[in-house]
Amino acid sequence: MNSFIKDSWSGVMIRDKSPLRHIPDLMVRHMIFQILAWMWCIIFSFIVGSFIAFGISAIAHTLLLAGIFITFSTFKVAERSSGRTEYRGDE
Repeated sequence: MNSFIKDSWSGVMIRDKSPLRHIPDLMVRHMIFQILAWMWCIIFSFIVGSFIAFGISAIAHTLLLAGIFITFSTFKVAERSSGRTEYRGDE
């Protein structure tokens, strides 16, 4: 039973073992994974019958994704600047 749970987790959560590994673009793969995650959050909230739980979950997920996106964007901008720094008044 333990190996079944471990294999199931790996099949979904580890990117090299997931069926989504066949999508070559990592960003597209990540977006599809996020859409699936939102879909399952909605399905489970309807099963439980709690729209309040869905609202709280949706807000929490939105904040988490926004934080990840802002961090990723900041790192990409820093990577692109690669040592070039320009400050106001720095002539």
